[in-house]
Amino acid sequence: MNKEIKALIASYARSFVVAMATAYSMGATDARSLLIAGIIAIAGPVLRSLNSKDPAFGLVADAVTADLDKLAKASKKKTK
Repeated sequence: MNKEIKALIASYARSFVVAMATAYSMGATDARSLLIAGIIAIAGPVLRSLNSKDPAFGLVADAVTADLDKLAKASKKKTK
């Protein structure tokens, strides 16, 4: 499994666990309620990552990342 996939899974897992802990601290003790809270916590980011036009996750993000990498390399050359 590559590094990006591991980071993605870790991020979703943290959100899931925090949502479940929050629901538990608010009095939800049954497994169904805790599971629903966890699913709701990751639903937004999952839906957003599936949108290929989303500027943070989709095709636009790839283009922006490439441009930022080019700028960083150019800046690094100037400072040497």
